[in-house]
Amino acid sequence: MNPVSVGGFDLTILLIPMVVGILVTVTHVPLGQVVLSRGIIFMDIAIAQFAGFGVIAADALGYEPHGWGVQFSAGGAALIGSLALNWTERRWPEVQEALIGVGFVLASTGSILVLSNIPEGAEHLKDLLVGQIIWVLPHEVVGHGILYALLLTAWFGFRERLGRPGFYAIFALAVMASVQLVGVFLVFATLILPALATRRLPDGPRRLWISYGLGFVSYAVGLALSAAYDLSTGAIIVWVFAVLALALGFAIGSARRRGR
Repeated sequence: MNPVSVGGFDLTILLIPMVVGILVTVTHVPLGQVVLSRGIIFMDIAIAQFAGFGVIAADALGYEPHGWGVQFSAGGAALIGSLALNWTERRWPEVQEALIGVGFVLASTGSILVLSNIPEGAEHLKDLLVGQIIWVLPHEVVGHGILYALLLTAWFGFRERLGRPGFYAIFALAVMASVQLVGVFLVFATLILPALATRRLPDGPRRLWISYGLGFVSYAVGLALSAAYDLSTGAIIVWVFAVLALALGFAIGSARRRGR
């Protein structure tokens, strides 16, 4: 591929991160709408933290980064956490949000404890939270893309039959994959901000595609700003997401009021 430069910067460097943003958006937006409608907002960040704990634990045990050991550890931690939250939702639904918060705190502090005696612990924790989307490798995109395709097929084709446990399993695997690509903060932003911005729209393809559009534009603008001003990529994408989601939410609300 011939490089495309603007002001001396090779824009082709942003191609893979943009593909990652599209994959994460397409997979997480429909899940985020369910999370918002069920009022379990912080479940996503809790499960993301469970997956992150699995990544950190595998790394501390000496497994190769992004190898199968890390994948099994992250996936196992996310699935165990999601199954536990599925059980608590059935057993104690009135305190589910509180229990989700407890799970998040335990996974977060567990990660800190594991990293306490690792020299690069602070950097590992930063990578887990903010992510390293700009440095994702092509083979990682392919592997995660296949997983996302399988999860989307299960979601759109069989979610009624899978029920609540199936939702938790799909959610856990999607979050597990995305935490390793974009970090905990961007996983949360991609799940929740499009759902919040479009909450006044009726469920259906129109809401889904508007939410997708918000995600695609947020990743594109965030990546461009990161490259132009040498900013933390994950952090600036989260901020762009928040600003655009706020603007879209106001626009949808104004349009609905005018239509009355």
